Amino acid sequence: MTHRFGPNGLYLLDEPEAALSVRGCMAVLARLAELVRQGSQIVVATHSPILLALPGATIQEIDDSGEITQVHYDDALPVRLTRDFLAAPQRYLRHLLPES
Repeated sequence: MTHRFGPNGLYLLDEPEAALSVRGCMAVLARLAELVRQGSQIVVATHSPILLALPGATIQEIDDSGEITQVHYDDALPVRLTRDFLAAPQRYLRHLLPES
């Protein structure tokens, strides 16, 4: 993203956070913010709460029926699920992992 993307571009990204660490996602977020300041427009399909935090972003959520709704950051499903999991991982793990 540092060398291939430049000012005044239009970028369509599909899950750019795939295979990135949290730190890597933060680096992508910083680069996207820089590109926006340089006049670029960016459309990102993501499940990353980090990338959803891009200042000034409009977040559109597509539900299971295909309906598209604009949501606030705190109401976005990836944000809610991540917060809930981090607040109480055992609540999720007991349903996800077999008992030993």
